[in-house]
Amino acid sequence: MKRLEGKVILVAGGGGIGNALSRHYGAEGASVVIGDNHPDRGQAVADGIVAAGGTAASIRLDGRDEDSIAAAVALAEQRYGGLDGLHVNFAALSEARDDSDVVNIPLDVFDRTMEVNARGYLLCTRHAIPAIIARGGGSVIYTGSAAAYVSEPVRVAYAMSKAAGHALMRHVAAAYGPQGVRANVIAPGMVRHEGWDRMPPDMATGIENAGKSVAAIKSRIARPEDVSAMGVLLMSDAGSYITGQVMGIDGGTTMRP
Repeated sequence: MKRLEGKVILVAGGGGIGNALSRHYGAEGASVVIGDNHPDRGQAVADGIVAAGGTAASIRLDGRDEDSIAAAVALAEQRYGGLDGLHVNFAALSEARDDSDVVNIPLDVFDRTMEVNARGYLLCTRHAIPAIIARGGGSVIYTGSAAAYVSEPVRVAYAMSKAAGHALMRHVAAAYGPQGVRANVIAPGMVRHEGWDRMPPDMATGIENAGKSVAAIKSRIARPEDVSAMGVLLMSDAGSYITGQVMGIDGGTTMRP
């Protein structure tokens, strides 16, 4: 039996990691609802899951738009009978180049980053929790970042937003654990995603070598499938006693107790 057979999972946020999450959850037997603010991309992933023998649907989901989040949860309930898992994976990446230090960051960059990465995660959670409880419990996963607990001279908004996501995870684990809801964060390090090959080769090689240099495992950097493998564990019954944790997928770049 596949590890996620009979489960319904909403993946909020596509792209390199999100697409791998959706495909892996579908391959393990879950009915997957892909919520992406690029509907064509989400539909292409859903079509691929169906072509491979799985079950999937796509819907537009924007972390800034509460109605779109509510509609994604409603689709899971109406089409597949409920919701067992939520994986929130989106981020305001377009703001990253202007996300500087606390003195110089433009406030509109800070506000948009927090709106998507913190408020958006809260909105997804508040709409999914009642549906998950109605199914008798399940799993909530947030894609986080080591930026939440390591120091950097830049990306203050991103780091603050990811710390907020970690705090939200702990709240959900504590508040809804008695009702069968588990919550965890997966914190990837550098990931060689689908867009990697669109970078200039010299830039891609330099970034990859920098990632390898700070990791304990130096043979490669992470792949999206490394993240999705942890997601499958946390969504499955095999992970039923894991909650309130931050799982680092970074080849030993960070080592925390």
